[in-house]
Amino acid sequence: MLFTKMQGIGNDYVYINCMEKTPENPGKLAVTISNRHFGVGSDGLVLICPCEEADFQMRMFNADGSESEMCGNASRCVGKYVYERGLTDKRTIRLKTGAGIRILELKVADGKVSSVRVDMGEPILKPEKIPVLAEGDTALAVPLTVLGESMTAACVSMGNPHAVFFVENADAFPVQVYGPEIETRPVFPARVNAEFATVLNRKHLRMRVWERGSGETMACGTGACATFAAGVLTGRCDREITMTLNGGDLRLCWDRETGHIFQEGPAEFVFDGDFILPEEA
Repeated sequence: MLFTKMQGIGNDYVYINCMEKTPENPGKLAVTISNRHFGVGSDGLVLICPCEEADFQMRMFNADGSESEMCGNASRCVGKYVYERGLTDKRTIRLKTGAGIRILELKVADGKVSSVRVDMGEPILKPEKIPVLAEGDTALAVPLTVLGESMTAACVSMGNPHAVFFVENADAFPVQVYGPEIETRPVFPARVNAEFATVLNRKHLRMRVWERGSGETMACGTGACATFAAGVLTGRCDREITMTLNGGDLRLCWDRETGHIFQEGPAEFVFDGDFILPEEA
C-alpha cells in the first residue's frame, strides 16, 4: 500500500491518496501503521478522499484507531500534498473535514507550497457543543481536581474538544502525567485534548499538548487555536500572536469581522513508501 509521511511542525501523519480506493477498516490500519516500532510511525493516519461538496475530503484517525474531526496541521499537509502531487492547480482549496469545510490558502513559490493559511472557523464555546459537562453559556473556568491538585480548565472546541490549562512553565509541566488523567475525565463525554500553556507576552504563547488518542505530540493545530481563543477570552493575549509548540511556531489571528480564527504554518514531506500490510490487517 503506497503512502506518504508528512509533518506540520512535528505533528506527523501517514497520508494515503484515496481518490480511487479507500482502505478497508482505516481505524485498524491507523493502529498498525502508526506504531513507531512495528509500523511506519506517526501520530495517526490521514485519508485524502474525493468529495462532491468540496475540492477534497480529509478523514483522520488517531494512533489508537479513533476517528477525529479535525486537525489543523494535517489540513495544511493535505493542501501541500494535493497541489504538489498534481491533484489540483488551485491555490484556494475547500477541504471537507469532520468539523465542516475549511478553506486553505496556499502560498506557492517556484511550484512549491511554502506555507498554508487555514480558516479554522469560529471557536465553539457552548458547553454542550464542546462537549463538557458545565453550566452557563461558556466553560472558560471549569474546576477540576486532578491527582489531588485543583486545576481550572478553559474549554473550547475547534470542531474537536479542548481543555486549556494556563501554567507557570509549560516546558517543565509533567504533561505525560496529567494528560491521560484529564483526557478521560467523565466531565468530557467525548474525551478531550489537553493543552498546557504559558503566556510569554501578549503576542507570544508557549504550549504543549496531550492529544486524545495519540498522547503528547509535537504540535496540535486545533489545540493551538483553542488555546489562543482561551487566551484572548480570558484577557491573557492579543488577537494576533505567535504560538510556539514543541515542533515549531504557528501564526494565529482572530478576525473581528468574521469571528474566524486563521492559522498559518509550514507543511513538509518526509518520505514516500510502500507499506506491506500484515496478513491479519
